[in-house]
Amino acid sequence: MKGKSIFVEAGGGFDKVSVEETETISPGDSEILVRLHANSLNYHDYAVVKGLWPASEKRIPMADGAGEVIEVGPNVTEFKVGDSVVSTFFPSWLSGEPVVDGFSTVPGDGVDGYAREYVTAKAEAFTKSPSGWSHTESATLTTAALTAWRALFDFNQLKSGDTVLLQGTGGVSIFALQFAKMAGAKVIATSSSDQKLTRLKELGADHVINYKKEPNWGFLARELNDGKGVDHVVEIGGAETLEQSLNAVRIAGQISLIGILSGQTCDINIVKTFVKQVRLQGVLVGSRVHQQEMIKAIEANQLKPIIDRTFALKDIVKAFEYQETNQHFGKICLEF
Repeated sequence: MKGKSIFVEAGGGFDKVSVEETETISPGDSEILVRLHANSLNYHDYAVVKGLWPASEKRIPMADGAGEVIEVGPNVTEFKVGDSVVSTFFPSWLSGEPVVDGFSTVPGDGVDGYAREYVTAKAEAFTKSPSGWSHTESATLTTAALTAWRALFDFNQLKSGDTVLLQGTGGVSIFALQFAKMAGAKVIATSSSDQKLTRLKELGADHVINYKKEPNWGFLARELNDGKGVDHVVEIGGAETLEQSLNAVRIAGQISLIGILSGQTCDINIVKTFVKQVRLQGVLVGSRVHQQEMIKAIEANQLKPIIDRTFALKDIVKAFEYQETNQHFGKICLEF
């Protein structure tokens, strides 16, 4: 049996993307064969395919994959044929403290990913999908949702009544908004689009800030929480936003460092970090157990993802070009 797979040549580039047929491999010991039906796009996937962080060899991209188990190998007890499953970002990080450094084991980067119709992998490289979710919905969980979940609940765990500051309307930020409201927290959200700010309010944001109109939005966010600052910042922007996040956060609050959309390096006021006793916490997705815990909470609260637009697998480059426009609100997905 053969299936279609997307490949990007070593070095990356949208002009180096092709669709090819690949052989399906029967599952071996502790493996499952999954008929994939969906991916979701993340900045990391974009960077690999575009060539910003290119793979060193020809690669099947995409870290997020969801589909149906169609065959199980010997000694597989967790899954059965017909189960809906979703991939994990770090197949070797099952639980406990982080055991990975970088992206050498991440599907779609260091190893082949899920932009294909069929994949055979270790059963522990997947978890069950949330009950009642479509494959496309489930594909949004692997990277964006789990990053937001871990930022809010794995360090200085978010409590009811806390205040969270979010940046933009990408997948991580929208999931963080949903998780924060689920936990009874107050949310301050930023965007450069008044239209998107209106949608953020509709999703439950308590306050919104247009950062183009309010260049010192960090101070404004602090004042919006009674002048004491916010408890948690989910820092997506990187170089050009970290200073404002430091202005916004309360004494002994936390900034979860997640994204680099505006650059990887910057000057920061070190004095401000220790005077405020701020926790700067790097967050790189999470473990398999983190994902399972998140899915339990999603099911208990009947949460659903926000999907902006879907594309066919063969139109993966068009999907990334749409991502480049920054028009999206929530997740962009591939369906096949």
